[in-house]
Amino acid sequence: MPKRVLITGGAGFIGSYLADNLLRRGYAVRALDNLSPQVHGPNARRPAYLNRDVELMVGDVADPDAVRRALRGVDGVFHLAATVGVGQSMYELARYTRTNNLGTAVLLEALIEQPVERLVVASSMSVYGEGLYRDADGRVANGVERAAGQLRRGAWELEDSDGRPLTPMPTPESKPPSLASVYALGKYDQERMCLMVGAAYKIPVAAMRFFNVYGPRQALSNPYTGVLAIFAARLLNGNRPLVFEDGRQRRDFVHVLDVAECCRLAFESAAASGGVFNVGTGRSVSVRDIARKLAVELGKPHLRAEITGKYRVGDIRHCFADIGRARQMLGYEPRIGLEEGIRDLAAWLERQIAADRVDEAHRALELRGLAV
Repeated sequence: MPKRVLITGGAGFIGSYLADNLLRRGYAVRALDNLSPQVHGPNARRPAYLNRDVELMVGDVADPDAVRRALRGVDGVFHLAATVGVGQSMYELARYTRTNNLGTAVLLEALIEQPVERLVVASSMSVYGEGLYRDADGRVANGVERAAGQLRRGAWELEDSDGRPLTPMPTPESKPPSLASVYALGKYDQERMCLMVGAAYKIPVAAMRFFNVYGPRQALSNPYTGVLAIFAARLLNGNRPLVFEDGRQRRDFVHVLDVAECCRLAFESAAASGGVFNVGTGRSVSVRDIARKLAVELGKPHLRAEITGKYRVGDIRHCFADIGRARQMLGYEPRIGLEEGIRDLAAWLERQIAADRVDEAHRALELRGLAV
């Protein structure tokens, strides 16, 4: 009899790819999803992309009754349900905290009564704040941040106490957290709660820190989703992508198929129990370069990124993953390179219609003094 797994948030972007991955390997898959209007539209129904073999239960992860029903007969859980968006989390605190923090607590209380063989929880690179840096003498510089006065001057790069530039380097899981947004706080809370309760009740848990996940099926009309989806919404509507600071900030873009595979590996690996794993590629690219690559693939190279010279409260300069732990312990190896991944995304985008709500989202941040 196949193992049955529950994916919370299983009708979403990453969850649907994870479901595909698991179904191909013989798992029975159930999804619990509230079909949030911000992600799925105002008249949300079962997404066409969700595999027909997925048993979809529409419900809220913060509803104890819905969670208990979803856990019946389940052997393992992937906890992906979350409200996503760094900027929005800074003014919709109650909604983010209810879904991300309370929702995780409700799930864990249910798992105490209905334990499973394994729990995999989605965390985020946002818990790191700034990535890891090396100073001019080659020493690791931990705990560095940019001061508000520096940002107001448009001095974007990090420096040491002598004003010498710091060099970004791959960020390992051992870097201490630096929580700069309510979203980051919630994701750290989610992973810590799961690991703590898992240890207490002998439920093996693995926490996956996703970097910048991209690919088809991302919610294009949600202005708080991943940066590539936000750029895509602009480009599809004939608008230039808006880029904060000078656009030279670097990120690690990982294709959703690789993310789904890494989550499955963590679920199936005994070595993953109690561990935290970066899920990225180990390579970085600037935000302005990623905007250019997408515009070119969509046949709109004239829509060059608009460099705003503004910054958002809580934004970081550089962060990209050290994936050595996932390689060694899980056998994870990202297989989709950036060029192939952008082509894949662009081919899907050519068949999509997106509402561009980016200006509206930026105004909401500016009104609250969160974008300067």
